[in-house]
Amino acid sequence: MLAIGAAVTTALAQVDREKIYQWINELSSPETRENALLELSKKRESVSDLAPMLWHSCGTIAALLQEIVNIYPSINPPTLTAHQSNRVCNALALLQCVASHPETRSAFLAAHIPLFLYPFLHTVSKTRPFEYLRLTSLGVIGRALVKTDEQEVINFLLTTEIIPLCLRIMESGSELSKTVATFILQKILLDDTGLAYICQTYERFSHVAMILGKMVLQLSKEPSARLLKHVVRCYLRLSDNPRAREALRQCLPDQLKDTTFAQVLKDDTTTKRWLAQLVKNLQEGQVTDPRGIPLPPQ
Repeated sequence: MLAIGAAVTTALAQVDREKIYQWINELSSPETRENALLELSKKRESVSDLAPMLWHSCGTIAALLQEIVNIYPSINPPTLTAHQSNRVCNALALLQCVASHPETRSAFLAAHIPLFLYPFLHTVSKTRPFEYLRLTSLGVIGRALVKTDEQEVINFLLTTEIIPLCLRIMESGSELSKTVATFILQKILLDDTGLAYICQTYERFSHVAMILGKMVLQLSKEPSARLLKHVVRCYLRLSDNPRAREALRQCLPDQLKDTTFAQVLKDDTTTKRWLAQLVKNLQEGQVTDPRGIPLPPQ
């Protein structure tokens, strides 16, 4: 009986893989692409080698990029419909699969494919289709790219406009988009190269500090423990840089120094520990390292 059960399972798995191959082939045809995008996006978590199959099959990545480019005219003026948004987000989900797989990630970055997503991050419309589009685009970078902690990913992101794009979304996006954008900034800051880049000039540092400060003010009115956690971690990491620490002594929001968030963080020991460490860092002695952020002219 066990042998029969195993044979049936193997046969079903083979049928399933045949369907995967069929859907990948159907991506190349505009007539069959929409259904293939939908079906493959459902399978992206369960088929471990889907990313290499997508990357190495003829015309597949070009078809996914065509789906993205086809949406550009609907961005400005903002006329994107829910149907259009759902369809392109299925394509983005497959790109996220390619971006997160160790066998295809490097080639994905070398082809500069994330740059095709940046026009979506530039959008400001608050309608649901646009919010879904921005969130899914951030997900390709946030959940797939940045979670790997690989140096090549950070290096690639620093050569693009991802930091100002994330800062814009952190200031005006929905709570979920703000959370993913802040997570991306946090991961960049946690890398030594990323921290050095942001603290290299006063203008870069002050832009980041200004947006984080606005977020703290907003969070004091509309609390979100999940978002606050990432904001506090960003501040704590900035305080590792000597000159940034000096600047934060002047501009750290009062709400992080008093009991404003005591209720929000009452069960979050990790964030409370980070916040205590941040305050401690800023209370320590004056900066002695002359390197870091050039202070603005007096």
